[in-house]
Amino acid sequence: MKRILRASGLIALALLGSLPASADDTAIESELDAYWRSVEQYLAAGDFDGVVSTYHPDAVLVSESLDTSYPITRALERWKPGILDTQAGRTFSRVEFRITRRLYSESTSHEKGIFHYQSGPVGDDVDESEIDGAYIHFEALLLKSGDWTMVMEYQKHPATEAEWNAAVNPQPAANRPESAPQPASSETLPTDSP
Repeated sequence: MKRILRASGLIALALLGSLPASADDTAIESELDAYWRSVEQYLAAGDFDGVVSTYHPDAVLVSESLDTSYPITRALERWKPGILDTQAGRTFSRVEFRITRRLYSESTSHEKGIFHYQSGPVGDDVDESEIDGAYIHFEALLLKSGDWTMVMEYQKHPATEAEWNAAVNPQPAANRPESAPQPASSETLPTDSP
């Protein structure tokens, strides 16, 4: 009987030792949240070098709307004129992220959520119809080697505004369910946005 209790105790200790501490989780989640805020800020400022710095040099963009994948360097070159136009004040660009599922360790993270991208001309006489925008389901793989950088951006399919409004940040690690429900999308707007 003592052996069974001792073995049970050792198993419990081993399992507890393999779980990350909640303080570590909080620090990692704060770093990841800061990563997404930096992406938003760099794009809104038209800081092309800043946007580039959020990606790993070997990162890949996967796009369902274009039915392809390719190096992020190619996507960045395509996005560069719009980002620089934002910096020059000719246009605006903004993106906001809502992360709905996060699986991570101290140096890797799989992020799942929806982003809302908008761009258009600036000025007092801009009509709402001149503003482009899209809600997109996405997944991202991030690595931490000093700073967090994205190694894969997977732009999946359009999301609805209702899905966007329902999207919430992930639960703290201690309260995470084993699986999260997958939202359905009813819109079919193709996009390939930064």
